[in-house]
Amino acid sequence: MTHTADRLLTVDETAERLGTGVRFVRRLVSERRIAFVKVGRHVRVSDSVLTAYIEAHTVQPVRRVRSDYGRAA
Repeated sequence: MTHTADRLLTVDETAERLGTGVRFVRRLVSERRIAFVKVGRHVRVSDSVLTAYIEAHTVQPVRRVRSDYGRAA
């Protein structure tokens, strides 16, 4: 699903974009929870793969229906 025109991000860049530490990204890679590219001994994450990962793990808020129960008169 990745395109050849996608930018390959380093582990540091991936961590910065996720707002996490490098260690978290390395754990995602080692547990095969995110697709990655091996360039020699270096690990790279495609920009589109990271975007898809973020979208897949985004939790939508639950909209509560307000009720009149529990309100003081």
